[in-house]
Amino acid sequence: MTNSTATTDLDARLEAHRVELTGYCYRMLGSSFEAEDAVQDTMIRAWRSFDRFEGRSSLRSWLYRIATNVCLDMLAAGKKRARPMDLTESTPLSRAALSPRPDHTWLEPVPDARVLPTTDDPAEAAVAKESVRLAFMAALQQLPPKQRAVLVLREVLAWRASEVAELLDTSVASVNSALQRARATLAERRQPGAEASVSDPLDEEQQKLLERYVAAFEGYDMSALTALLHEDAVMTMPPFDLWLTGTEDITGFMITLGAACAGSRLVPVQVNGLPGFAQYKPDPEAGGFVPWAVQALEVSGDRITGFHCFLDTERWFPLFGLPLRLEAEPDQVEQDA
Repeated sequence: MTNSTATTDLDARLEAHRVELTGYCYRMLGSSFEAEDAVQDTMIRAWRSFDRFEGRSSLRSWLYRIATNVCLDMLAAGKKRARPMDLTESTPLSRAALSPRPDHTWLEPVPDARVLPTTDDPAEAAVAKESVRLAFMAALQQLPPKQRAVLVLREVLAWRASEVAELLDTSVASVNSALQRARATLAERRQPGAEASVSDPLDEEQQKLLERYVAAFEGYDMSALTALLHEDAVMTMPPFDLWLTGTEDITGFMITLGAACAGSRLVPVQVNGLPGFAQYKPDPEAGGFVPWAVQALEVSGDRITGFHCFLDTERWFPLFGLPLRLEAEPDQVEQDA
């Protein structure tokens, strides 16, 4: 085998693990961009040191060891990401103010395709989706980094305790103890949105709920939207730390501070194992529509319980492979004329 052929073969073998490694690093770091950086660093380290890979473990296990060390190094400063409800109390609409915080504050959204490997096992797919949902991701951020790694490896990826102990250079007893402490912390700090339950694929009732949501939002029909929201529904808008709870404050915000969103268009996306939409709002100057938010919806029963809008469109829309402009449909242009 020539050197170029060997290099191509190694690149292909490493690349085959990219999606699952990105999912692991995302769960560890809470940032879609940092996760991709961590995986790229992992691939570079693996490529450079492959001649020292002795094959005592599988290539997959070796890559996870490297990725874990990269993530632990990145988390050494003790930083953790959050949602608005993890940092402040809910704000009544009467006191609503849009105060941004730095990007590194926030738990970031991620496209499903970048972190969820394809699988023919429905149970495995369900666990993978649940483990990137916003509520679970926020809960992971409450754990010390090594406990986070243990929980993800044991509970999400179904590694044996002995495998995790070898990866972390520790004992099985230490792994089991860390897992027990991590479970206890998550049980004590149940996160808003943890009760959300979305079928995979969406069942008929959930699909109808989303169709009614699109009709209500695009029509900016607050009565119809109120009927779809749980009475204790939550709305967040990172990078702003403001969050609202209850249908009255949410719809009140939409017709006051959020009034420019009237007439928006929604394009379906798969985000964090949840149904979501890319929201484009009207461009009053050039016509058509411009990016405004990536929405992730939490659903429980026949109601929407969480309505999370990520507003940094210059980052999110390219990440999701979304166009930076939608043209008006011909019939709408005629109406406007």
